[in-house]
Amino acid sequence: MKRMLDLFASFIGIVFLLPIFLLLSLVIIFFNGWPVFYLQDRVGVNGRAFKLFKFRTMRPQSDAKGLLTVGSNDSRITGIGRILRKYKLDELPQLWNVLKGEMSLVGPRPEVSRYVELYNIDQRRVLSVKPGITDKASLLFFNENELLSQTDHPEQYYIDHVMPEKLRINLEYIDNQSFLLDLQIIFMTILRIFKKR
Repeated sequence: MKRMLDLFASFIGIVFLLPIFLLLSLVIIFFNGWPVFYLQDRVGVNGRAFKLFKFRTMRPQSDAKGLLTVGSNDSRITGIGRILRKYKLDELPQLWNVLKGEMSLVGPRPEVSRYVELYNIDQRRVLSVKPGITDKASLLFFNENELLSQTDHPEQYYIDHVMPEKLRINLEYIDNQSFLLDLQIIFMTILRIFKKR
């Protein structure tokens, strides 16, 4: 049932949002040049790596300066990128990851290997399910970048405080996952985005 929802929703979403994809691509090219998309290695189900798709919101080679972004304090984010991030529009290309079967609509957000290596044995259970575009932890930490920007050492704060809490929430989701819960999270995510808007 979950895979059927993923396939149906991602296909319909890609078709329906295609004009928006094209418009956003043109805007990014006009203001920031190539490339339009940002591909990053993330860790998926059973520890398998995959390329996560996003609209590019940062200047080229920004990864060399760190993997975390910290809201308004991060000079690597472009002007257009700030708008895309604010309304989560940069995440839309991940519908392609869902269609390919690398991700699900709902599931723990995939991390880069650098942070996955810090998981303890119990926390690694999050790798037993497909990562998702949204989850309960994403809703709770909807303004994560702004939160990190308020700390003197954002990466360490993320590792010590944010990541363990997100993992706790994700493990709770895994232990209680259901089709109805997924629908609820999707609905809450849409409401949260429009509330932000």
